[in-house]
Amino acid sequence: MKTAVLIPCYNEELTIEKVIKDFKKELPDADIYVYDNNCKDKTAEIASKNGAIVRHEYRQGKGNVVRSMFRDIDADIYVMVDGDDTYPAEEVHKLIKPVAEGRADMVIGDRLTNGTYQKENKRHFHEFGNNLVRKSINVLFHTKLKDIMTGYRVFNKEFVKNMPVMSPKFEIETEMSLHALDKKFIIEEIPIIYRDRPEGSTSKLNTFSDGFKVVKTIIKMFKDFKPRQFFWVIALLFVIIGLIIGVPVIVEFFKTSYITKVPSAILATGIMIFAIIIAQCGVILDTVVKQNKEKYELELSRYHQIEEIRKEIMKNGKND
Repeated sequence: MKTAVLIPCYNEELTIEKVIKDFKKELPDADIYVYDNNCKDKTAEIASKNGAIVRHEYRQGKGNVVRSMFRDIDADIYVMVDGDDTYPAEEVHKLIKPVAEGRADMVIGDRLTNGTYQKENKRHFHEFGNNLVRKSINVLFHTKLKDIMTGYRVFNKEFVKNMPVMSPKFEIETEMSLHALDKKFIIEEIPIIYRDRPEGSTSKLNTFSDGFKVVKTIIKMFKDFKPRQFFWVIALLFVIIGLIIGVPVIVEFFKTSYITKVPSAILATGIMIFAIIIAQCGVILDTVVKQNKEKYELELSRYHQIEEIRKEIMKNGKND
């Protein structure tokens, strides 16, 4: 089976040589791709000298790099890893095995279960954000995933060629997990060793701006994947506000058969109508989401048919 190692890079000249050499040692028959995302150092030059296939992605952001990788590269097994040497190459075999055997569509390198991430990671707010997103996704999809934002993953061709990458930046890992859960791809998590960046290498993540993105991701996640629940929660909040304002008006009417708090009555009525509209939006969008899932399943079936035809043509060509 053809294997491709995908390494998105932005200014990783201190570590990229070691990463390439380590993966060449573990996967000597694999094609190693380094995507230069507007590096300002010698990352691309070093990668090329060490035998990697270097390509360039001029739209800034890891999500943009992954989109180009998934579109451009043809393989049976895809290994995605960061170029910062935080993920050991020797772990790759146990990540590849479930995909190669057809037991999983995506294998996640779980940094958290064995405690190495907590021990090595010097950015504790990042760990907090990881846990927050993980718990939100597990509540949303009734799952028990342990690591959502790991950059060490293995995919099969079906997953790669049927994932619409929408996130431009570091939200891409979360998007992959959400897509797999929502579209019922098989996920398997395998604990791996994690090591922090070597001295002199700096993270591209920003604690505060990326923390804001985490909160934004959680909100967007609920809205896009569970719109009925999302909008019904908002509608319920408005109902509660409407009752707080409107109950005194109702009590006054039952006591005196007259309403003196006319502004409150109008405001409460308006809020209740708004709550009903929001709840209806949730129902409509929930129907749209279900229709999109049905359409995706049909497209996936067509993809399977095309792949079977392609394999048959290749087989017949070799026999001839």
